[in-house]
Amino acid sequence: MAPDAIHTTYARFVINVTGLLKRLAIGRAMRSEELHETLLPKRLALPIFASDPLSSVAYATQEILLVLTLGGMAYLHFTPWIAAAVVALMAVVVLSYRQVVHAYPSGGGSYEVVATNLGASAGLVVAASLLVDYVMTVAVSVASGVDNVISAVPELADYRVGMAVGFVALLTGVNLRGVRESGRAFAAPTYLFITGVLIMVVTGLIRYLLGHSPVAESAGFGITPEPADAGLAGFALVMLCLRAFSSGCTALTGVEAISNGVPAFRKPKSKNAAATMSVMGIVAVAMFVGVTALALLTKVHITDDSCRLTGLSGDCASYTQRTVIAQLAAAVFGGERSLGFYFVQAATALVLILAANTAYNGFPLLASILAQHRYLPRQLHNRGDRLAFSNGIIALALAAVLLLWFYKADVTSLIHLYILGVFTSFTLSQTGMVRHWNRELRGGSDPAVRRRGLTARVINATGAVVTGLVLVIVLATKFVQGAWLAVVAAVVLWTTMRGIRRHYDAVAAELAVTDPRAELVRPSRVVAIILISTIHKPTLRALAYARAFRPDHLEALTVSVDRAETKAIERQWAELDVDVPLRVIDSPYREITRPVVEYVRSVRRAGPRDVVSVFIPEYVVGHWWEHLLHNQSALWLKSRLLFTPGVMVTSVPWQLTSSSRADHPARRAPGATRRGEPAPVHPHHHRPPSDNGARR
Repeated sequence: MAPDAIHTTYARFVINVTGLLKRLAIGRAMRSEELHETLLPKRLALPIFASDPLSSVAYATQEILLVLTLGGMAYLHFTPWIAAAVVALMAVVVLSYRQVVHAYPSGGGSYEVVATNLGASAGLVVAASLLVDYVMTVAVSVASGVDNVISAVPELADYRVGMAVGFVALLTGVNLRGVRESGRAFAAPTYLFITGVLIMVVTGLIRYLLGHSPVAESAGFGITPEPADAGLAGFALVMLCLRAFSSGCTALTGVEAISNGVPAFRKPKSKNAAATMSVMGIVAVAMFVGVTALALLTKVHITDDSCRLTGLSGDCASYTQRTVIAQLAAAVFGGERSLGFYFVQAATALVLILAANTAYNGFPLLASILAQHRYLPRQLHNRGDRLAFSNGIIALALAAVLLLWFYKADVTSLIHLYILGVFTSFTLSQTGMVRHWNRELRGGSDPAVRRRGLTARVINATGAVVTGLVLVIVLATKFVQGAWLAVVAAVVLWTTMRGIRRHYDAVAAELAVTDPRAELVRPSRVVAIILISTIHKPTLRALAYARAFRPDHLEALTVSVDRAETKAIERQWAELDVDVPLRVIDSPYREITRPVVEYVRSVRRAGPRDVVSVFIPEYVVGHWWEHLLHNQSALWLKSRLLFTPGVMVTSVPWQLTSSSRADHPARRAPGATRRGEPAPVHPHHHRPPSDNGARR
């Protein structure tokens, strides 16, 4: 067979230019045996898998305050109680997912737990919800990071969308270099953020205890309540608090990512993953509680509409409110020009943008597992040059960019689509874990094992009940504000995955060997046809190649468009003196493809048990422009003949001199198709043969 047409057309350009750029951007390709070198120690796993829940400290408190101030300043005293509920929920979820990490260390996380214990359809609900939420994680994290950049440099406000898209492109490039490399790149900003926030909280609390409490820049502003939320009481007040609680639950996004990424940890994988999850929970709770307490002590007043602030001088519409973190840093460290302010803002902006890395690890891993189970295209299971799931990374980036562009990178608009999928996953996975422990307890007799199982079941049952209630609250308070779009997206994705699985199953059933003897029955005859347009070296090579197969019947076929040319071909054929008949098909309308296809089909109809093998001479060229001059008829003929049952098409290449410049492909050609890591394959799984494309 001729080399791939695309490769030969662009060989020099791809190898010399694209290859160089790819190596510079991504790094050298890695062998499959080097996969163990990408495994993560806990110090790198924390910033990779926990950057999302850690960074959500930067906006979780702010989201609570934004909702409560809808009713004015009178309801800010509910903030500590709502924060306490969020902390309790965080503790329950972390403890619950520690059980998942130990029970299911293969990396499927919530999807594997639910699919194993509650069935495939429920597992797909979790998978669809998480995939949508991972896209939202990238969009919200990047948009929030851009907000903090603008808080430090307000002049950049007009470039919000462009900055967001640029940050997504940067994250994508870093992750394409591999998991370990992204961990090294993102570790420092994450630890700097943790350090900066904790120093800010401790400094602020010490100043308060010494009687020099810091005061936020918005402390002197009042807040006019929304007309519909003024003087709330009874059910309306409860709904406001529940809505604030659901917004504060953004602090829990990404908690499940560690359970999805257990295979990326060093051994002992489950132990290291569980320890990382515990550290994440403790640090996230400490920072969230500290920021919330400091926001109340410094009297931060923030609202979704700056024109509801009272005591504001100047045009309210043009006033840009700083984020809660920005106001706290300015208050604690001595103003917006202080070194501490810029340090916290820089670290916050970086970690919020890099928090999307949680999704960049969770989405491709989950998509790979789903592809392996035939719910997504198989290409998502393939590893790229750097042993990362490159196709999943690129798909995530494209979806996030579209979302940022559509919503203009506005956090307030995007946040309503958020966290719904997370709590769907939380609830179903914890329910699945309860069933898992029920099964384990029925088969276990060791008292110590049973005690651990009973304790774990209580933890997971509590988690299922609590997260189920939160899911109801989130649906009730966020559905009409935009969460319905996330529900629709998850339903569409669930339906699509079911359709993909049906297609793969149908193809596997169609291609399954039921009677090997019947499949191996030789055809009655092999009829070989050589297509010729003139008599030259490629024609004679095709003739010799076809004769080597010793078919039962061999003939040459040409289409008569110009009678004089046809007579010349007939004369030359006779001079060759070969025992192969030449058949001429008249084409009064100067067509070539249709007469050949119709003739081949007529031969096939005449002998239903025969196999027709069509040999097509082709040029192999080295310059892109040469393809415009050669092989066009061959391409169209093959594209039509390949759809005819019982017809085999064979390209017989003739390498022109120019092709010698492109016959040294790189050892690892850029863009080469790669597969995922070796894994057990479903007995009915079918991987269709690779399609190398038509060769022109």
